[in-house]
Amino acid sequence: MKFSTQEEFGLRCLLRISKSTSPNGLTIPEISQMEGLSTANVGKLLRALRIGGFIESTRGQNGGYKLSRNANEIIVGDVLSVLGGKLFESSFCDIHSGTEMICTHTIDCSIRSLWRTIQSLLDSVLSKLTLQDLIGSEEKVTLIVSNFADSTELNSRIN
Repeated sequence: MKFSTQEEFGLRCLLRISKSTSPNGLTIPEISQMEGLSTANVGKLLRALRIGGFIESTRGQNGGYKLSRNANEIIVGDVLSVLGGKLFESSFCDIHSGTEMICTHTIDCSIRSLWRTIQSLLDSVLSKLTLQDLIGSEEKVTLIVSNFADSTELNSRIN
């Protein structure tokens, strides 16, 4: 399982915008330079984030990209869904059926239950995590995520 570069870079761009103190926001070239990404890629990512409702843009000399709402109102799981979707979708088995039209494990699949459980646990953490939670040091974010992972809700799902 892997997260895509679109999810990684999109989240980085969104974090960069959220940390900006500029009243006009940041431009595509500024974000591109700060994140070490091509301007074309940043433009594509910002378009998806704008359509997803996470940022807004202003055109012109004093234009730029800003968050459309407070960082504590932007859920990381929602951002990742807009940028790339879930790791496991219900259509997964249809796509990975092998040479058959229907997977030979359609009726009883222990692997599918593994992917569903992992997706459920991931959704539990990502639905609580906000963009504001990601602003700060790696150590701070690790503590926040660990607290979510240690919550009784997650433990009850595992046990």
